[in-house]
Amino acid sequence: MPENTNEPDSGVSVLPEQIIRVDRLPPYNLVLHNDPHHSFAFVVAVLCKVFNYPVEKAHQLTMEAHEKERAIVWSGGKELGELKMEQISTFHEGKLGPLDCHLEPGV
Repeated sequence: MPENTNEPDSGVSVLPEQIIRVDRLPPYNLVLHNDPHHSFAFVVAVLCKVFNYPVEKAHQLTMEAHEKERAIVWSGGKELGELKMEQISTFHEGKLGPLDCHLEPGV
């Protein structure tokens, strides 16, 4: 016997196949390219400042970019990735331009 409640019965029932599934946007990868012009210490410092990485992680990512010509230094939403790229571009070593990086869709 149904319970007596003060709320009226809407008469609407939801079947499992009617539940709307929201797909998440794919993550984006921020890729740092090998840079023969900037010093190793400068690249490590930028990664520490922009991403708040410990020195060890920043050093590892810098080595990966140096050895493999590129390293994924961050993954996440597109808007935040664009902000991180902009932050990276604000750092300059002497008269050299900013570090070379780009944003690409992740897998």
